[in-house]
Amino acid sequence: FKKVADHIIALDNLHSFKPQELSNTVWAFAKAEESNPRLFKKVADHIVEHGNLGEFQPQHFANIIWAFARAEGSDSRLFKKVADHIIALDNLHSFNPQNLSIIVWAFAKSKEPQPQLFQKVADHILAIDNLRVFNAQECSNILWAF
Repeated sequence: FKKVADHIIALDNLHSFKPQELSNTVWAFAKAEESNPRLFKKVADHIVEHGNLGEFQPQHFANIIWAFARAEGSDSRLFKKVADHIIALDNLHSFNPQNLSIIVWAFAKSKEPQPQLFQKVADHILAIDNLRVFNAQECSNILWAF
């Protein structure tokens, strides 16, 4: 992990990384409990400086935000950029229950208040006719986050 992190940190930029590669990288470090604040800062800086997050899929957002929350490496700029992007979307139909539950859990765990994001997620959930699409873990994560 250290060798890979050192390599990524030494790169001039992360333009060669696709959103999935960025999300998988920080997710793997957080999952393995491999702390590397410099790597997480490099990834956060890249995403924050990225003009449009339209190439990112809901799973990428969930993995990235979860990784930062899990690694206790919250970056307010990153959380705000992701929240602003999600808030600006016309709807959340592309977000599955797991994406939604992970995202709100991560924002709450990281103590990153984003009331507009939480309202958008709440409105989306309230508009769902049948909540059976949410499993027990997703329901509990959402309730804990709110």
